[in-house]
Amino acid sequence: MNVLKDAFTEGRLTQPEYEDRVGRAYQSRTYGELDQVTADIPPRVVPPAFLPAAPPYMPMPMPAVPETNGQAIGSLVCGICAPFTGGLSAIPAVVLGHMARNRIRYTGQQGEGMAVAGLVLGYLTLAGFAALIVLFALFATGP
Repeated sequence: MNVLKDAFTEGRLTQPEYEDRVGRAYQSRTYGELDQVTADIPPRVVPPAFLPAAPPYMPMPMPAVPETNGQAIGSLVCGICAPFTGGLSAIPAVVLGHMARNRIRYTGQQGEGMAVAGLVLGYLTLAGFAALIVLFALFATGP
């Protein structure tokens, strides 16, 4: 029955042909008789699909991210640790910060902010300990 319905809705059978075949299908007693009802139905005409073919999948390469300068990381770490080390790591923070900024200019690496932060922390720690030394010297000589 579905074959007949599909053929009728697609226009391959006229209304009288459809009704005649449905009547014969209900009267049939064997599969052979059913096959005779649907055997001469014109085949389905499927229009060709004109969809463009999808391009093959090609993964996009990961964008090259410049690496972070190691000296900038070292400068920041030394700058953070400087107050806790009695100012001893402030000097490496300043030296590494200047070296990192110089290298970053030429290589295009990341880490400019870390280098600057290490420099600022290093210089502030050096200035703070220098001020403490001057104050101790002034109070030690006393009146």
